[in-house]
Amino acid sequence: MTAMAEQEVTLMKGNEAIARAAIRCGVDGYFGYPITPQSEVIETLALDKPWETTGMVVLQAESEVASINMVYGAAGAGKRAMTSSSSPGIALMQEGIAYMAGAEIPGVVVNVQRGGPGLGTIQPSQSDYFQATRGGGNGDYNVIVLAPSSVQEMADFVDLAFELAFKYRNPAMILSDGVIGQMMERVVLPPYKPRRTEEEIRRECPWATIGRTKDRQPNIITSLELKPEVMEKHNIHLQEKYRKIRETEVRYETWMCDDADYVIVAFGSAARISQKAIDMARAQGLRVGLFRPITLWPFPTREIETIAHGKKGILVAEINAGQMVQDVRLAVNGNLPVEQFGRLGGIVPEPNEIVDALLKMKNEK
Repeated sequence: MTAMAEQEVTLMKGNEAIARAAIRCGVDGYFGYPITPQSEVIETLALDKPWETTGMVVLQAESEVASINMVYGAAGAGKRAMTSSSSPGIALMQEGIAYMAGAEIPGVVVNVQRGGPGLGTIQPSQSDYFQATRGGGNGDYNVIVLAPSSVQEMADFVDLAFELAFKYRNPAMILSDGVIGQMMERVVLPPYKPRRTEEEIRRECPWATIGRTKDRQPNIITSLELKPEVMEKHNIHLQEKYRKIRETEVRYETWMCDDADYVIVAFGSAARISQKAIDMARAQGLRVGLFRPITLWPFPTREIETIAHGKKGILVAEINAGQMVQDVRLAVNGNLPVEQFGRLGGIVPEPNEIVDALLKMKNEK
């Protein structure tokens, strides 16, 4: 009997998996606002009423700006707080995310991407890659970014995102898209984790507003500093933290790369589609493998550089006009051809389109 068979296996949407994993992972508060294609997150929480079972607060804020600032306040008190939205809503949250990064406040943001720019479409896209990995707010900061490619990972990454956020006192983002958020798959939800007591929070988060400084003064949470030399020292500290994250928290997976002449680099739903494309390409005699970044920040630069050795080319498949391809090109540093294939406007590519792009790349070489 397999381990999955011994556990409760449930069929649900990716958005529902996010919500139900949050309940089980001891999340103290969810603050959000409905927007397609992620509205099922708050709808599922409203249906499950976790305030009656675990004590989790669920609140529909008046806007995305309000929701991220509620996360800021709750997380500043050491609570496990999260929000979710989709692309235009995440754009509105950028100021609050930058404030949290500057004040070193842990929290989790879920982005179920849709096509843009602006209000765009309600259909799936991956066009928020730059917004997530470059930091859409002001200043020199980074957000830890996890990219799930299955409903199971939507559930698994909730606890992982909180673990990383609190470990490094930094915002973390689960960067999904409308495909993963809306599709239904089998999922095993995590076991229930008890919510921490106030005393446990004070012990684990001595920086929180509910704690005290060494001279017994209240902790003050802020990202403001008027003295340039002090602000520079703080920024240097942040950059050192980001360096440590880059060294220790890179996550990725490979598939059929050992004998491959060409490698597809793709994340999220594009990686799922690419797996089918690889099967089709190999049936036509083209040896192709898949490299899937799981952390989009920190990006697996060295790992891509390593896997590129001896290959004939890399195709970056992403549902946008070409964003991650820039990081892949930097990783291989001109040592082999790197091409990009993507669809825009909320159109999800077909596997045969990716195969055609591979064949074109091969023939042009």
